[in-house]
Amino acid sequence: MLKKANRIEPGSQQERSLKKHNPWIICTCNRQCSITLITGCYTCEWQIKQEKKSRPGPCCCSWKEKIFFPFLIISFLLSVVLLFVWIETSNEYFGFDWVIFLGTGYWFFWSIVLLSLFGILTAYSSLLVVLAFLLVWEGYELYLHWCHKILILLMILLCSFVLWILCQLWQERWLTAGLSLQIFAPYMHLSGITVMVILSWPVAFYLIHLEEEVRMRRYKMMYDRETAKGCNILTKLRALQVTIGLPFFLILLCLYIVPLGIHSPCIQEEDKLGPKPDFFGHRGAPMLGPENTMMSFEKAVEQGAYGLESDVQLSYDQVPFLMHDNDLRRTTNIRNVQPNASITHSSFFLWSFLSTLNAGKWFVQSQFKPFYHMKPLSRADREKAENQRIPKLTDLLELAQKEKKFVIFDLNTPPRKHPLRHTYIRHVVSVILASKIEQHLIFWLPSFDRQYVQSRAPGFQQVGQLFSIERLTKENISRINVDYKRLFYKGLKDYKAANININLYIVNEPWLYSLAWCSRIHSVTTDNIQTLSQLNHPYFFMTPGYYMFMWLLMDSVSAVLIFAIFYFHWWRESKKEMFNNSIHTDLRSLSLQQREHGSQDSTNLPNKPSFRVLGNPWALSAFYPALTKSTKKQPGSCHFLVVPKKKSSEPEQVKETIKPLMPSKDDVRQPSPTEKTFEPTWDAPREATLETALPSLKWLPISLGIKASPKNG
Repeated sequence: MLKKANRIEPGSQQERSLKKHNPWIICTCNRQCSITLITGCYTCEWQIKQEKKSRPGPCCCSWKEKIFFPFLIISFLLSVVLLFVWIETSNEYFGFDWVIFLGTGYWFFWSIVLLSLFGILTAYSSLLVVLAFLLVWEGYELYLHWCHKILILLMILLCSFVLWILCQLWQERWLTAGLSLQIFAPYMHLSGITVMVILSWPVAFYLIHLEEEVRMRRYKMMYDRETAKGCNILTKLRALQVTIGLPFFLILLCLYIVPLGIHSPCIQEEDKLGPKPDFFGHRGAPMLGPENTMMSFEKAVEQGAYGLESDVQLSYDQVPFLMHDNDLRRTTNIRNVQPNASITHSSFFLWSFLSTLNAGKWFVQSQFKPFYHMKPLSRADREKAENQRIPKLTDLLELAQKEKKFVIFDLNTPPRKHPLRHTYIRHVVSVILASKIEQHLIFWLPSFDRQYVQSRAPGFQQVGQLFSIERLTKENISRINVDYKRLFYKGLKDYKAANININLYIVNEPWLYSLAWCSRIHSVTTDNIQTLSQLNHPYFFMTPGYYMFMWLLMDSVSAVLIFAIFYFHWWRESKKEMFNNSIHTDLRSLSLQQREHGSQDSTNLPNKPSFRVLGNPWALSAFYPALTKSTKKQPGSCHFLVVPKKKSSEPEQVKETIKPLMPSKDDVRQPSPTEKTFEPTWDAPREATLETALPSLKWLPISLGIKASPKNG
């Protein structure tokens, strides 16, 4: 009757004993599973082939894979560049979404979609590169599945197309990336050294293994006739060493000396740091309230704004009002009131109609939310935003006069067939003067008909653009309003040397505001006033002495670590080589001893073979041939012979005793008197082997349940 197999419970003593006595099973299974996963993800083949290289050679793949592998590296580099540029230009996300809205009429966070897409492409290409290096590390040949190859080619085309668009239509985004390098360069330098220390481990491992391969090939060439083929392989191995090692050490050397060429405005002495730049609320505080509404401007005043920035349009009945877009689709409910007039220019409407439109409900709807990282509104702010209307310019001037805030605005030119097409500048100046606001609170930005403005309102502070210093001096302009990307060109040092105040627009990111602070910029126009106003010190600021200390410390520590890693791999390989040489020496001496004994045996022993040992002398069949048929071989690395257990509890005695093995007369040839009797000489190792092996045979018949005869003891 068969017994049921006992189930091993998880966490039981049996399981712990199994793990203790068989740890190689767990390690082998885990390693096999990981290799299966890596190979399956890279090649889409989930069965591991057993053809594995024992040592890294000059080639790790076929010529087709060699041709395609550079495309994988190119796709990785393109995706990384795109992801870096898009992350660093996050300050422009609203402008990008707005441009897409003008073309499609539908508001969505297209910038976040592209950010996610570039992140996925970068992660995908990075994963394939890492898997390729892991397969090479394990010694498997590279074979990228055709699905991956098609996706890689499509990714290269997509990234190239996006880069072409950026170069043709959005060239200034590259200036933003350059500004980010100015402030992040010291930290990227320190991070790059850390990455090189991490990469030194596989590089050292592979270079030392290649060196070991070269030594082995040279040793083999000493006994091989094909020297030309061997020299060709050695040349390939040396070329592979140079291909891997030379770029690594060149990049490391460049990282060690790159601080000599780094110029960052945020690396300066503490006493040379300028005052904190002031804030102009761009259309108020558009993250706290609907843009260009009185709620938004009031929120900007609460956050400590230095001035208020807006956009002015003129209605058909000559009333200046605040609106950025030329049409009313995005920031009003014109689609619900007059759907057919939603794309009509706002200057063709009468103020009596414009004042009835709602300018705040869109702000509280999630699908029209202007900024992705906006905080949710409180219940009171939500109700207030839903009741906002389009304000007039005079409403903003009253608030500025009350709070003593400066006002700067873009004055949009009316469209054709508008009654104020050519006289809109003079009309707006007369409206401002009629509001009784202090003239010095007005920063006059339009450049058209500036002489009339200076003569009619001499108290206005004239604000220019990026004109030449001679023109600014001639027109008596002491302040300029420029795009923040122009800070890339020498930090606008010439204008600061001429005592011209600089206002940058639009600065929303803290790192960009910190760069403006370190560059001694006087003011910025921002949408993110609630965040930037909380900064008490610029980000990424450090003194030259501190950066010098960190530079030398990182260089010295990394050099020591990289040297230690290379020395460790060299020591481990030399230790393996010494061990292998000792084994080869022992085997060589043992073979020489066997040859010597073999020559002695051939002279002393007769030509007829021995009568007993026809196979393995320690095999069970030599002693008990009848029992080998009933044995079972157990699976494993070593095959043990196990006899099946008896069904009865008491062992049965063997009826027939086994006769001892005695040689017959025909089997033994008597030596002639002339021949010398051979007496084998036993050395110490053989004698010790017999002493340990023969006693183990004594219990063999007993363990098999065989009763030995008295003659056999």
